[in-house]
Amino acid sequence: MQTVHEFPEEIIEEENVFIPVTDGLRLAARIWRPKGSDKVPVPAILEYIPYRKRFGTAVRDAHTHPYLAGHGYACVRLDIRGSGESDGVLTDEYLQSELDDGVAALHWIADQPWCDGNIGMMGISWGGFNGLQIAALQPEPLKAVVTMSSTDDRYSDDIHHMGGCLLGDNLSWASVMFSYNTMPPDPALVGERWREMWFQRLDGSGLWLKTWLQHQRRDAYWHHGSVREDYSAIKVPVFAVSGWADGYTNSVFRLMENLDVPRKGLVGPWGHIYPHFGRPGPAIDFLSELLRWWDRWLKGLDTGVERDPMICAWMQDSVPPNPEYDMRPGRWVGETSWPSSGVTPERFILAEGRTLRPVTLAPSHKEDGVDLNVQSPVTLGLLSGKWCSYANGPDLAGDQRGDDGGALVFQTAPLQEDIELLGAPEVELELASDRPVAMVAVRLSDMRPDHQVTRITYGMLNLTHRDSRDHPQEMEPGRFYRVRVPLCYAAQRVPKGHRVRLSVSTVYWPLAWTPPEPVRLTIRTEKSALTLPCRGPVDTEPVPGFGEPVQALGPAVTSLAPPGHEWMIRQDLGRRWTELRVTDDRGVMRLDDIGLTVGARAVERYGVRPGDFTSPTGETEWVRTLERGDWRIETRTRTRLTSDCENFYLTAELDAWEDGARVRCLSWNETIPRDMV
Repeated sequence: MQTVHEFPEEIIEEENVFIPVTDGLRLAARIWRPKGSDKVPVPAILEYIPYRKRFGTAVRDAHTHPYLAGHGYACVRLDIRGSGESDGVLTDEYLQSELDDGVAALHWIADQPWCDGNIGMMGISWGGFNGLQIAALQPEPLKAVVTMSSTDDRYSDDIHHMGGCLLGDNLSWASVMFSYNTMPPDPALVGERWREMWFQRLDGSGLWLKTWLQHQRRDAYWHHGSVREDYSAIKVPVFAVSGWADGYTNSVFRLMENLDVPRKGLVGPWGHIYPHFGRPGPAIDFLSELLRWWDRWLKGLDTGVERDPMICAWMQDSVPPNPEYDMRPGRWVGETSWPSSGVTPERFILAEGRTLRPVTLAPSHKEDGVDLNVQSPVTLGLLSGKWCSYANGPDLAGDQRGDDGGALVFQTAPLQEDIELLGAPEVELELASDRPVAMVAVRLSDMRPDHQVTRITYGMLNLTHRDSRDHPQEMEPGRFYRVRVPLCYAAQRVPKGHRVRLSVSTVYWPLAWTPPEPVRLTIRTEKSALTLPCRGPVDTEPVPGFGEPVQALGPAVTSLAPPGHEWMIRQDLGRRWTELRVTDDRGVMRLDDIGLTVGARAVERYGVRPGDFTSPTGETEWVRTLERGDWRIETRTRTRLTSDCENFYLTAELDAWEDGARVRCLSWNETIPRDMV
């Protein structure tokens, strides 16, 4: 990473500016802009998120926004209502009030003497979401969007659900926001009213997980903020970015396929992280890519972005399985349009001998197929990693042989030549269930000659959602259904001599919550198939070169305790208890320029008793601290989720201390009926 100290434009920074929005509230912003922009106005770039500009994203912001400002932009980093030093209380994600506030902020920025009226929005995750959502509202000042690690469908392809299955990350993410919402504003910026603002947040933010669990199907709650409801509402150019280790890759391809505006997609090997910090590597000079995009759509310069491939993707080489990579070998490939004419579907039959037989290869004898059963142990999936990797720990999938022991496995013969996949594989299954509520998980893997198995991609389907996410229907036990299970998009080279493996299971814990009862599925071979998106062997579309990553000089930071991350699987044979324990210790650091010391540590536990489908338990605990001089804040949040055949059971606690004295102690105890999940 190269750190840049000087820029074409001298910049000034306004540490805290209050922007009036709706409901009489003011939102807090940090602004970097060229020194001469008061006389010669410039375009603006807005990043609008709830992660506390004062300390939560302060380091990342300082590495990114001054670089763009130094190249002729006013960069505005705005905290959503109820976060940081902004007024109000934050009670959920992507509320209409959030979008309305964002539109009001865009108009305020456009009216400033240092802004020429042209504004872009950019952000990763939350900021990528609301950039798309606000674009769909068509505010006049908004001229282009960069959306990273976001989705067009809040139900079917977000951190809450996948294929109608409840994700373990739903609990994990709810706990992150439960913890974030306990943080006060900085008294150095808001003065004596900081305590009143803090207590309003502690008392009013609520338990988001309860709300999310009350919407287990794709209802109006999830339709809101899902731009796939009307792609045509987006009228401005869109640059969509993600990574193969991220949870939000699929939406890049759907946006390319469905938008009718200038657009481009970029998918690297990274997790849920900006590409100039990208891990697994290689990271790229993403700030230069941002400048090319903004210079074209905010300044009207011909930077060549419209001649770039519509999709630029990192074609990953085969690697041994590892839950953590520093680098993923591969190469960049480009496609001029999506779907691509250079990608051909290749179909494989789930055939006799548990093989994957190409449809071009006739069976060795007349084969009507056989019925094969699979009933997976409740512990299957402990090697699955996180739905969304944050690139800060061993959170990727490990060797799949451990999970394949409880699955139904089909595989090809050793490949006679390399194949390259680019797109979304799909599995069609003719199956029956012995229970009315069931799920199926399918994993596509690269089996190496030494029999190590590396997961390429996967998909899941709540079988009650086989026909509709909005209106699920129970399965009739014993009746055969034909279902389609789309897998997540992937770009992967599988070399000659390797095998392609497909694994089918009835559980994928704790990546997804388990069905209410043990399930046996019957899979009908010869009537079930795998379709692979195979890319041609020759690259015909040149890909722009990406330089080494650069960044602006960050703030002065003193590390007082180093961060640390652990993933531990523990089997207690005496108690008959298997547990995944995840420790996410962010360490303790002091932001020297503002004298603020910040600490955060989380522990997550996902436990289950083998053979007992009423035993799955998810528990999280976060501890956060802020300290300056004799002012010290500490908050602790705890969340526990369990279930039986009929209900989810949710308990939570919030404790807050000021200077060693407990000032709040809140608790929740909720029962939420299962809705065919």
